[in-house]
Amino acid sequence: MILDNLFKNLIFDPVSVLGLFVFYILLVNLPISLVAVFQKKSYLTVRALTILVNFLITLQLLFRWSISGHFPISNLYESLYFLTWGITMGQLLIEREYQSPIIPSIAIPIELLTVAFACFVLPEDLKLSSNLVPALRSSWLVMHVSVVMLSYAALIIGSLLSASVLFVNKNKPLQIRSSSAGVGGFKISNNYALNDLVNHIEFSHSEELDTLSYRSILIGFVLLTLGLISGAVWANEAWGTWWSWDPKETWAFISWMFYAAYLHMRISKGWQGRRPALLATSGFLVVLVCYLGVNFLGIGLHSYGWIFG
Repeated sequence: MILDNLFKNLIFDPVSVLGLFVFYILLVNLPISLVAVFQKKSYLTVRALTILVNFLITLQLLFRWSISGHFPISNLYESLYFLTWGITMGQLLIEREYQSPIIPSIAIPIELLTVAFACFVLPEDLKLSSNLVPALRSSWLVMHVSVVMLSYAALIIGSLLSASVLFVNKNKPLQIRSSSAGVGGFKISNNYALNDLVNHIEFSHSEELDTLSYRSILIGFVLLTLGLISGAVWANEAWGTWWSWDPKETWAFISWMFYAAYLHMRISKGWQGRRPALLATSGFLVVLVCYLGVNFLGIGLHSYGWIFG
């Protein structure tokens, strides 16, 4: 009987059912990832469940796209799942670079909270698919919104990795010796002999995580820049103005300035130790306000709807 009801619901409302499946899989995956951290080894089960979550969200978004007839990122419910899809994809890509149980243990809680918020906190009217307003019926919707959401995912992952840097090998000094751009990553000091510069250097766990955090934030910053530019072009096309300073635009600009300052200090000033990680960690709150906080205001051209309305 339960299976019959589940099958019927999957046919008549595949989006909601797949969303619940994702929640329960993440709920199972969370304790497994935490056990892996305490045992200091990576679990294949955690990676397999993350792949399954990513696949199910892909199916869910495709179903919503087919039902609504437009790219599934037009309301808060859809964007929350798209954000989760981006975070899970980023988690899987980072794990290819560095096998560490710390990575899923910091990503999965955020994924679970995001999906739980979408499933159990959002009002029903914000979950339903609706027709796009004329201004949103544009090819810029896919370009602008998807790029901005992926930038949020990359910046969130980078900030979470920076948070882990503060606790991993915290009794050891952190010497930043690597960067994705090849600049600002190695600060030569008297502690390194010439042979150390020539020979292969083994990075500590904190240094590996710091490097991955820097790369994630750099990718997120580039995507956010593209999102701001495409949004300005779209706004001029739709409303006749490049910039209107509504809450979402203002906080997007604040986020851009925040991470621009981080990258500037990291590359040009050669920041060392855990100060860059502390700054990047606080960026999580900036992104959270930019993405979700402005929805509590219920105003602006970019609001997905007032959550408590």
